Amino acid sequence: MREITYSEAIREVMCEEMRRDPTVFLMGEDVGVFEGVWGVSHGMLAEFGPERVIDTAISEAAIIGNGLGAALVGMRPIVEIMFGDFMMCAGDQIANQVAKARYMSGGVANVPLVIRVTTGAPGSAAAQHSQSPEAWFLNIPGLKIVTPATPADAKGLLRTAIRGEDPVLFFEPKMLYATTGAVPEDPDFSIPFGKANIARSGKDATVIAIGAMLPKVMRAAAVLASEGIDVEVVDPRTLVPLDKHTIIQSVTKTSRAVIAHEAHVRGGPGAEIAAMLSEEAIEYLDAPILRIGAKNVPLPYSPELESYVLPSEEDVAKGVRSLFGKA
Repeated sequence: MREITYSEAIREVMCEEMRRDPTVFLMGEDVGVFEGVWGVSHGMLAEFGPERVIDTAISEAAIIGNGLGAALVGMRPIVEIMFGDFMMCAGDQIANQVAKARYMSGGVANVPLVIRVTTGAPGSAAAQHSQSPEAWFLNIPGLKIVTPATPADAKGLLRTAIRGEDPVLFFEPKMLYATTGAVPEDPDFSIPFGKANIARSGKDATVIAIGAMLPKVMRAAAVLASEGIDVEVVDPRTLVPLDKHTIIQSVTKTSRAVIAHEAHVRGGPGAEIAAMLSEEAIEYLDAPILRIGAKNVPLPYSPELESYVLPSEEDVAKGVRSLFGKA
C-alpha cells in the first residue's frame, strides 16, 4: 500500500469528496491563494476555483457562523480554523448555535458542518498558538470530537465527518502533518466514529493515547517491552463518541490504565476517561488510574521550557513503571 503524509491524506479526501459531491466546499483563513498556513489545501484553489475554496476574513466567529448557515441550507461545508487556540473567539457560534441547531429544530435541520482545527504545540509557538483544546468542548452535547493520529485515520475519519449529518470538530495535531503512513486509495474508504484502534497489543498495562501522543506512546511501549513490561496501546480515534467498550475490554485484560494526551492534565480529556473507568471498570483495576499530559502552566516559547512542560515518551514510560512500583 502506498504511503502519504498526514496532510496529504486530509487534502486527498477533501478533493475526493468535492469531486463526488458539489455541495462540499472549503472555507477559512488563507486556504485559497496561500494554500493554507500548513499547506494542507495545496492545489485546491486551482482545481475547484474561488467559489468552492473560499478565503475568509480573520474572524473565527464569522467563519463558523457562515459554515453553519451553509449547512442549514443543504451544503456540506468544511471550515478550517488555523489555530485551535482561537476556537473561543467563536464560542457562541459553536456552543449555542452549531451544537444545538439540530436539537432545537426537533431533528428537522441537519448540520453537516466539519470544523477542521489544528491542535497542539508545533514548536516555539508560545502560549497562544500551542494549546490542545479538545476537552474544552467535551461538555457541549451535540458535537462529534475527532482526534486522528495517523494518515489513514485522518482520511477515513474525515470522510465519515464530511458525509455525516452532525457537526464535527476535527482536531489535527500540527506535529503530525509531516508524518507518513500507509493509506488506502479506495475513494470510499472510511472509518466509523466511536471505534477505537488497538495500536499495540499487550497484557500488562493499557495506555490510552490521544492524538499526537500516539507515536510517543508507541516508542515508550517499545522501551518498556525491553524491560519486560508488555503495554497495550489504545487509540480512541474519537472522544465523542467514545468507544468505552474497547477501552474497558483492554483494562479488564491488563488491570492498569494510563491516559496520555498533550492537553493540560487538569480538566483534560483524560479526566473524563478516568471518570468513566472509575465508574464502569473499577473492579478490574489493580492500580490507580494515571493521567499524563502537559503541566498546568501556559505553553512556553523557550524550546527548553516547552519540552519540560509537554509530556514526553519518557514521562509515559516512567508513569507505566510507577504502576508496578518501579522508578
